[in-house]
Amino acid sequence: MLSKSDNERLCLIGPGTIMGDVFRRYWNPVALTQELPVADGKPLRVQVLGESLVAFRDTQGEMGLLAENCLHRGVSLALGRVENGGIRCLYHGWKFDTQGTLLEMPNIVDERIRKQVKAISYPVREAAGLLWAYMGPADKQPPFPNWPFMAMPVDHLKVVRINAACNYMQQLEGGTDTSHVGILHSNQARPGWMNGTFIANNDRDNTAALASDDLAPMLHVEETEFGFHYAALRKMDTKPGNAACVNVRVVPIVLPATRVIPSPDTQVVVFEVPMTDTKTASITVAYRPDGKPFDSRKFDQLRGRDNPALFDPISHEYLGHWGNDFGQNREAMVSNWSGISGIHMEDMAMSVSAGPILDRSTETLVSTDRALVKARRQLLDSANLVSEGKDPLGLNVDFSKIKACDITTTVDVDWRSLVSG
Repeated sequence: MLSKSDNERLCLIGPGTIMGDVFRRYWNPVALTQELPVADGKPLRVQVLGESLVAFRDTQGEMGLLAENCLHRGVSLALGRVENGGIRCLYHGWKFDTQGTLLEMPNIVDERIRKQVKAISYPVREAAGLLWAYMGPADKQPPFPNWPFMAMPVDHLKVVRINAACNYMQQLEGGTDTSHVGILHSNQARPGWMNGTFIANNDRDNTAALASDDLAPMLHVEETEFGFHYAALRKMDTKPGNAACVNVRVVPIVLPATRVIPSPDTQVVVFEVPMTDTKTASITVAYRPDGKPFDSRKFDQLRGRDNPALFDPISHEYLGHWGNDFGQNREAMVSNWSGISGIHMEDMAMSVSAGPILDRSTETLVSTDRALVKARRQLLDSANLVSEGKDPLGLNVDFSKIKACDITTTVDVDWRSLVSG
């Protein structure tokens, strides 16, 4: 369990908080570039790390990310005109470029004021269908990450987001909890459960499909330069005379709050980006390491993103709440373990149902929780480092070699060899 003070230190991410300072030291994805498709188009309101921002694409197609409220009278720039190399406030016509420089002040002739003020702006980059931002000190900006999917055509990726009304840590802990996969996702992980039998789901694109019905996997955790790996080893039934085998699922947890989920043929990278203390954007990039196009429709169906009662594809909002029972159909639970359709919708229901910020001082942890304990510890260690003026963990690493795996092999194989090189 965590003390209430450590839980607060871990969860609060707004300006002036220590964990907010930690997150600001990394490049984080903050929006989908498809939301800003054309130059001089409609600007986009962005909420990240407790700050209200506006993103826009100027006349030359360059992205900008500024504080949302105009420096003059606080009106939202998201209502503004994007034209002639900048974004113009509707109220009095103040116009800013992508760097926050004040270009025009039509309601005043004194040029000295224009040169004295500048809007808050953050460095941004476009990659893999995402807008990335760095919001930390300028002199500590790390290199831009080189994830393997960044070298692939965007139309071969599945790039999505879903916003949920809970703290980022609840989402991250779901990704570090391997033992829930075979239970919460029973219909995908072990079809046949309702008959007391195990039928392997052979869908090689399904990250919830398990090769084993071992619900209490042996868990190994190993620190890495980017954070840590956790490896879940599940026992396999072995025919007499054959070598003993084990199913190995290795999941990288990448600081500050990213995980890579495997299936035999895919990699699903999930960035948990805090919008506020009590709202999180789960931004996902899914791809096939062999470079082939990704099956977008299948991805949505497996995860329940095609259900308009639980997901709005325009606002990216998760719509589950106690008023609609998170989409749960209790009559269907004779054949559907959770009564909720879709892997992601099941995960969202668990995270949101726990409340906006979970009180971890009352929990009872067990051995299969080792990975989530490690994630908490590394974040709190990073907070201590940043408070001492040092770098957080996991900066300046080679992201291109980070990969997850889901493979069945003989028990004598060292799981580390499966994700090395």
